[in-house]
Amino acid sequence: MSTLLHIDSSARYAGSLTRQLSAAYVEQWQAKNAGGKVVQRDLASHILPHITEAMIGAYFTPADQRSAEQQAIIAESDKLVDELIAADTLVIGVPMYNFAPPSAFKAWVDHISRVGRTFSYGANGPAGLLTGKRAIVILSSGGVYSEGPAQPMDFNGTYIRSVLGFLGITDVELITAEGVSMGEEKARQTVSQAQEKISAIV
Repeated sequence: MSTLLHIDSSARYAGSLTRQLSAAYVEQWQAKNAGGKVVQRDLASHILPHITEAMIGAYFTPADQRSAEQQAIIAESDKLVDELIAADTLVIGVPMYNFAPPSAFKAWVDHISRVGRTFSYGANGPAGLLTGKRAIVILSSGGVYSEGPAQPMDFNGTYIRSVLGFLGITDVELITAEGVSMGEEKARQTVSQAQEKISAIV
């Protein structure tokens, strides 16, 4: 049975394009994967704690040597990692906030980037352990960052692709709805293009 992990990170609910488009992907995926399982992770409704010194200490303590307190500290991180490992496909909605992903998404990255579980270190350096998965990342931005003078300020898609690649997920498709604050016609056009791309790749 295929498993889809659906992650939303937008702080907005009404009017959120990444939520709208990621939900459209999930709906079409379910239609083509009868019996498939969808796991929902909403990073805005369930806010993850930021990394602390105690959490880092627990991460780097061998599992059989962790205290009960350390195990409790990273219990949520372990759950997030388990969700990620179990998924065959990820669909992730990430709006651009101040040229980068929302802090809620960065917190998720900090919780799932775990040495020994999602990546390892060897003689040739770090190696991702989450190979064989596919990720569809749905991005939105008020301006245009794929080209033109604002392109150097786009730290959204490049960051996400790099993080996923570091963890071993190299089959990454970015679907971008950009320029949505540049007038109604531009918004309709870019959303329509994103919807067409979703239908084409499901």
